[in-house]
Amino acid sequence: MIRKRAKSQREPTIALINIVFLMLIFFLVTGTLARPLDKGLTLVRTSELEGAAPPDALVIHADGRMSWRGSDISEAGAVLSTLPETDRAVIRLVPDRDLPASRLVEIGRTLRAAGAGKVVVVTERGLE
Repeated sequence: MIRKRAKSQREPTIALINIVFLMLIFFLVTGTLARPLDKGLTLVRTSELEGAAPPDALVIHADGRMSWRGSDISEAGAVLSTLPETDRAVIRLVPDRDLPASRLVEIGRTLRAAGAGKVVVVTERGLE
C-alpha cells in the first residue's frame, strides 16, 4: 500500500503582494497626472490682511456691547425690528474672541425668538 502524501495548504501571499504592488504603482501614476503650478507663480498671502466685519452683521464685543451697522444697540432683538421681512432670513453675528460662549448662545436664542430665520456666527479661519 502506497500512502499518498498530504499536500500542504499554500497561502496566496504572492497574489496579495502582487495586488498591493499594482495598487502602489496605480497611486504613484495617478498622483503625478495633475499639472503642477507654474514655477514663476506666487500665490496671494492673506496673513497680513486686515479683516473687517461684514456690513450687515451684529458685532458683539468682549464686554457684551453690541453694534449694528456702526451704531451701538442695547438689545439684539432690536436689530430685527429695523429689517424688512426678507432680510430676517439670515442674521450674521461677529463675536469677539473673548466673549463668553454663554452670552453668544443667549444672543442667538434672543434673535431666533425675535424672528430670525437663521443665525450665522462669522469666525476667523486660521490656516497656519
